[in-house]
Amino acid sequence: MTVTVTISLPDSMKEFVEAQVEKGYGNVSEYFRSLVREAQAKEEEARLEKLLLEGLASRSIPLDDKFRTELASKVSQIVEKHKGRGRL
Repeated sequence: MTVTVTISLPDSMKEFVEAQVEKGYGNVSEYFRSLVREAQAKEEEARLEKLLLEGLASRSIPLDDKFRTELASKVSQIVEKHKGRGRL
């Protein structure tokens, strides 16, 4: 479903948006959609970081080399998964 949203911008912001569109966005809507997607991704990253920190704080985990190696491997898998979805 597509919804139309109307926003008001001061001239300086409108000029900035128009300049961004000229630099590589098809139109103003595409530019604003990209901003919303970026904000969504940042919020999701913050949520995941919070959950990770809560999980780490909830129990004692030995932070040794084995743990770090396994964590790096899992992070790499997650990154590759999200790259395939166009999220990174």
